[in-house]
Amino acid sequence: MTNEGPLQVTARTAFISGASRGIGLACARALAETGVHVVLAARDAAKLEQASSAIPNSRWVTLDLASADSIKEAFAKAGKVDILVNNAAVTRDNLALRMKKDDWDAVINTNLTGAFLATQQVLHGMMKARWGRIINISSVVGEAGNPGQANYVASKAGLIGLTKSLAQEMASRNITVNAVAPGFIDTDMTAALPQELKDNMLAHIPLKRFGRPEDVAAAVRFLASEEAGYITGAVLNVNGGMYM
Repeated sequence: MTNEGPLQVTARTAFISGASRGIGLACARALAETGVHVVLAARDAAKLEQASSAIPNSRWVTLDLASADSIKEAFAKAGKVDILVNNAAVTRDNLALRMKKDDWDAVINTNLTGAFLATQQVLHGMMKARWGRIINISSVVGEAGNPGQANYVASKAGLIGLTKSLAQEMASRNITVNAVAPGFIDTDMTAALPQELKDNMLAHIPLKRFGRPEDVAAAVRFLASEEAGYITGAVLNVNGGMYM
Protein backbone atom coordinates (compact mmCIF):
# COMPACT_ATOMS: atom_id res chain seq x y z
CA MET A 1 0.00 0.00 0.00
CA THR A 2 1.28 3.47 -0.83
CA ASN A 3 0.52 6.77 0.82
CA GLU A 4 0.29 9.99 -1.17
CA GLY A 5 0.61 13.00 1.11
CA PRO A 6 0.00 13.41 4.88
CA LEU A 7 -3.07 11.88 6.44
CA GLN A 8 -5.63 14.32 7.83
CA VAL A 9 -6.72 13.01 11.21
CA THR A 10 -10.03 14.86 11.18
CA ALA A 11 -10.93 13.92 7.62
CA ARG A 12 -13.27 11.06 6.89
CA THR A 13 -11.93 8.08 5.00
CA ALA A 14 -13.66 6.50 2.01
CA PHE A 15 -12.91 3.05 0.64
CA ILE A 16 -13.86 2.59 -3.01
CA SER A 17 -13.69 -0.81 -4.71
CA GLY A 18 -13.07 -1.03 -8.44
CA ALA A 19 -11.36 2.36 -8.19
CA SER A 20 -8.59 1.96 -10.76
CA ARG A 21 -10.78 3.15 -13.65
CA GLY A 22 -14.24 4.22 -14.80
CA ILE A 23 -16.96 4.91 -12.25
CA GLY A 24 -14.86 3.88 -9.25
CA LEU A 25 -12.02 6.25 -10.17
CA ALA A 26 -14.50 9.08 -10.76
CA CYS A 27 -16.00 8.45 -7.32
CA ALA A 28 -12.55 8.55 -5.72
CA ARG A 29 -11.80 11.88 -7.39
CA ALA A 30 -15.17 13.37 -6.45
CA LEU A 31 -14.87 12.39 -2.79
CA ALA A 32 -11.25 13.56 -2.59
CA GLU A 33 -12.34 16.97 -3.88
CA THR A 34 -14.54 17.34 -0.79
CA GLY A 35 -11.59 16.73 1.53
CA VAL A 36 -12.29 13.05 2.14
CA HIS A 37 -9.24 10.81 2.35
CA VAL A 38 -9.71 8.04 -0.20
CA VAL A 39 -8.45 4.48 -0.36
CA LEU A 40 -8.58 3.09 -3.88
CA ALA A 41 -9.02 -0.67 -4.18
CA ALA A 42 -8.92 -3.03 -7.16
CA ARG A 43 -7.01 -6.04 -8.46
CA ASP A 44 -4.44 -4.31 -10.68
CA ALA A 45 -1.68 -2.75 -8.55
CA ALA A 46 -0.08 -0.89 -11.46
CA LYS A 47 -3.33 0.83 -12.44
CA LEU A 48 -4.08 1.63 -8.80
CA GLU A 49 -0.69 3.22 -8.28
CA GLN A 50 -1.12 5.35 -11.39
CA ALA A 51 -4.64 6.40 -10.39
CA SER A 52 -3.68 7.20 -6.80
CA SER A 53 -0.68 9.30 -7.86
CA ALA A 54 -3.08 11.82 -9.42
CA ILE A 55 -5.31 12.10 -6.33
CA PRO A 56 -3.84 14.07 -3.41
CA ASN A 57 -3.93 12.43 0.01
CA SER A 58 -4.97 9.04 -1.34
CA ARG A 59 -3.77 5.50 -0.80
CA TRP A 60 -4.38 2.22 -2.57
CA VAL A 61 -4.74 -1.44 -1.66
CA THR A 62 -5.10 -4.49 -3.86
CA LEU A 63 -8.45 -6.23 -3.52
CA ASP A 64 -10.03 -9.31 -5.05
CA LEU A 65 -13.70 -9.39 -4.06
CA ALA A 66 -13.92 -13.06 -5.00
CA SER A 67 -11.57 -13.87 -2.11
CA ALA A 68 -12.66 -13.50 1.51
CA ASP A 69 -9.01 -13.48 2.61
CA SER A 70 -8.17 -10.68 0.17
CA ILE A 71 -11.10 -8.63 1.48
CA LYS A 72 -9.97 -9.00 5.10
CA GLU A 73 -6.39 -8.12 4.22
CA ALA A 74 -7.39 -5.04 2.21
CA PHE A 75 -9.55 -3.60 4.98
CA ALA A 76 -6.94 -4.36 7.61
CA LYS A 77 -4.51 -2.21 5.60
CA ALA A 78 -7.10 0.50 5.00
CA GLY A 79 -7.84 1.04 8.68
CA LYS A 80 -10.94 2.92 9.84
CA VAL A 81 -13.46 3.45 7.03
CA ASP A 82 -16.24 6.01 7.31
CA ILE A 83 -17.59 5.79 3.76
CA LEU A 84 -17.75 2.56 1.77
CA VAL A 85 -18.49 2.55 -1.95
CA ASN A 86 -19.12 -0.99 -3.23
CA ASN A 87 -18.49 -0.44 -6.92
CA ALA A 88 -16.36 -3.31 -8.25
CA ALA A 89 -18.15 -5.76 -10.52
CA VAL A 90 -17.52 -8.35 -13.22
CA THR A 91 -19.62 -9.70 -16.08
CA ARG A 92 -19.85 -13.17 -17.62
CA ASP A 93 -22.71 -12.72 -20.08
CA ASN A 94 -24.65 -15.51 -21.76
CA LEU A 95 -28.22 -16.65 -22.23
CA ALA A 96 -29.52 -18.49 -19.18
CA LEU A 97 -29.94 -21.68 -21.19
CA ARG A 98 -26.21 -21.74 -21.94
CA MET A 99 -24.80 -20.11 -18.82
CA LYS A 100 -22.26 -22.24 -17.01
CA LYS A 101 -22.45 -22.52 -13.24
CA ASP A 102 -18.89 -21.20 -12.97
CA ASP A 103 -19.97 -18.01 -14.77
CA TRP A 104 -22.98 -17.65 -12.49
CA ASP A 105 -20.85 -18.18 -9.38
CA ALA A 106 -18.09 -15.80 -10.49
CA VAL A 107 -20.48 -12.89 -10.94
CA ILE A 108 -22.57 -13.50 -7.81
CA ASN A 109 -19.48 -14.10 -5.65
CA THR A 110 -17.78 -10.87 -6.74
CA ASN A 111 -20.67 -8.47 -7.25
CA LEU A 112 -22.94 -9.50 -4.39
CA THR A 113 -21.15 -11.71 -1.89
CA GLY A 114 -17.97 -9.63 -2.19
CA ALA A 115 -19.90 -6.43 -1.49
CA PHE A 116 -21.56 -8.05 1.53
CA LEU A 117 -18.25 -9.25 2.97
CA ALA A 118 -16.69 -5.83 2.38
CA THR A 119 -19.58 -4.22 4.21
CA GLN A 120 -19.12 -6.56 7.16
CA GLN A 121 -15.54 -5.30 7.50
CA VAL A 122 -16.65 -1.70 8.15
CA LEU A 123 -19.81 -2.10 10.23
CA HIS A 124 -18.19 -2.41 13.66
CA GLY A 125 -16.13 0.74 13.16
CA MET A 126 -19.10 2.71 11.88
CA MET A 127 -21.30 1.51 14.73
CA LYS A 128 -18.68 2.54 17.28
CA ALA A 129 -18.37 5.97 15.65
CA ARG A 130 -22.14 6.24 15.29
CA TRP A 131 -21.65 7.55 11.75
CA GLY A 132 -21.25 5.88 8.42
CA ARG A 133 -22.14 5.91 4.76
CA ILE A 134 -22.48 2.73 2.68
CA ILE A 135 -23.19 3.22 -1.00
CA ASN A 136 -23.76 0.23 -3.27
CA ILE A 137 -23.40 0.70 -7.02
CA SER A 138 -26.24 -1.31 -8.53
CA SER A 139 -27.45 -0.91 -12.13
CA VAL A 140 -30.51 -0.04 -14.17
CA VAL A 141 -30.60 -3.70 -15.22
CA GLY A 142 -31.02 -4.67 -11.58
CA GLU A 143 -34.39 -2.91 -11.74
CA ALA A 144 -35.42 -3.57 -15.35
CA GLY A 145 -33.69 -6.85 -16.23
CA ASN A 146 -31.63 -7.57 -19.33
CA PRO A 147 -31.49 -10.65 -21.57
CA GLY A 148 -28.20 -12.50 -21.55
CA GLN A 149 -27.22 -11.18 -18.13
CA ALA A 150 -29.16 -13.29 -15.64
CA ASN A 151 -26.15 -13.56 -13.33
CA TYR A 152 -25.23 -9.85 -13.49
CA VAL A 153 -28.86 -8.72 -13.14
CA ALA A 154 -29.39 -11.02 -10.16
CA SER A 155 -26.26 -9.64 -8.48
CA LYS A 156 -27.31 -6.02 -9.02
CA ALA A 157 -30.90 -6.66 -7.92
CA GLY A 158 -29.46 -8.44 -4.89
CA LEU A 159 -27.47 -5.32 -4.03
CA ILE A 160 -30.70 -3.34 -3.90
CA GLY A 161 -32.23 -5.85 -1.50
CA LEU A 162 -29.06 -5.85 0.58
CA THR A 163 -29.17 -2.05 0.67
CA LYS A 164 -32.71 -1.95 2.01
CA SER A 165 -32.11 -4.60 4.68
CA LEU A 166 -28.89 -3.01 5.92
CA ALA A 167 -30.52 0.43 5.94
CA GLN A 168 -33.10 -0.87 8.41
CA GLU A 169 -30.50 -2.64 10.56
CA MET A 170 -28.07 0.27 10.75
CA ALA A 171 -30.32 3.34 10.95
CA SER A 172 -30.34 3.52 14.76
CA ARG A 173 -26.54 3.96 14.67
CA ASN A 174 -26.69 6.90 12.24
CA ILE A 175 -25.36 4.77 9.39
CA THR A 176 -27.08 5.30 6.08
CA VAL A 177 -27.12 2.66 3.35
CA ASN A 178 -28.14 3.63 -0.17
CA ALA A 179 -27.75 2.41 -3.73
CA VAL A 180 -26.97 4.20 -6.96
CA ALA A 181 -28.29 2.58 -10.13
CA PRO A 182 -26.42 3.85 -13.20
CA GLY A 183 -27.79 3.45 -16.69
CA PHE A 184 -25.59 3.28 -19.77
CA ILE A 185 -22.34 4.97 -18.74
CA ASP A 186 -19.62 5.82 -21.25
CA THR A 187 -16.52 3.97 -19.98
CA ASP A 188 -13.74 1.95 -21.56
CA MET A 189 -15.82 -1.17 -20.89
CA THR A 190 -18.87 0.09 -22.81
CA ALA A 191 -16.74 1.65 -25.55
CA ALA A 192 -15.97 -1.85 -26.84
CA LEU A 193 -19.64 -2.64 -27.52
CA PRO A 194 -20.86 -2.78 -31.14
CA GLN A 195 -22.05 0.57 -32.50
CA GLU A 196 -25.44 -0.90 -33.44
CA LEU A 197 -26.06 -1.89 -29.84
CA LYS A 198 -25.03 1.55 -28.58
CA ASP A 199 -27.31 3.27 -31.11
CA ASN A 200 -30.21 1.11 -29.95
CA MET A 201 -29.50 1.96 -26.32
CA LEU A 202 -29.31 5.67 -27.08
CA ALA A 203 -32.74 5.56 -28.71
CA HIS A 204 -34.22 4.48 -25.35
CA ILE A 205 -32.63 7.27 -23.30
CA PRO A 206 -34.88 10.36 -23.04
CA LEU A 207 -31.92 12.67 -22.36
CA LYS A 208 -30.36 11.43 -25.64
CA ARG A 209 -26.86 10.95 -24.32
CA PHE A 210 -24.89 8.34 -22.47
CA GLY A 211 -23.94 9.02 -18.90
CA ARG A 212 -20.44 9.94 -17.75
CA PRO A 213 -18.64 8.40 -14.79
CA GLU A 214 -18.76 11.88 -13.24
CA ASP A 215 -22.59 11.75 -13.31
CA VAL A 216 -22.53 8.68 -11.08
CA ALA A 217 -19.77 10.10 -8.90
CA ALA A 218 -21.85 13.22 -8.23
CA ALA A 219 -24.65 11.03 -6.86
CA VAL A 220 -22.20 9.11 -4.69
CA ARG A 221 -20.65 12.35 -3.41
CA PHE A 222 -24.11 13.59 -2.38
CA LEU A 223 -25.11 10.38 -0.62
CA ALA A 224 -21.79 10.40 1.26
CA SER A 225 -22.35 13.95 2.50
CA GLU A 226 -23.89 15.33 5.66
CA GLU A 227 -26.67 16.81 3.52
CA ALA A 228 -27.87 13.28 2.73
CA GLY A 229 -28.06 12.29 6.39
CA TYR A 230 -31.85 11.75 6.29
CA ILE A 231 -31.75 9.51 3.21
CA THR A 232 -31.39 5.78 3.69
CA GLY A 233 -32.63 2.67 1.92
CA ALA A 234 -32.98 4.67 -1.31
CA VAL A 235 -32.08 3.78 -4.88
CA LEU A 236 -30.89 6.84 -6.79
CA ASN A 237 -31.29 6.31 -10.53
CA VAL A 238 -28.63 7.91 -12.72
CA ASN A 239 -29.83 6.71 -16.11
CA GLY A 240 -30.95 9.65 -18.23
CA GLY A 241 -34.55 8.50 -17.90
CA MET A 242 -34.13 5.12 -19.60
CA TYR A 243 -35.91 3.46 -16.66
CA MET A 244 -38.42 5.25 -14.43
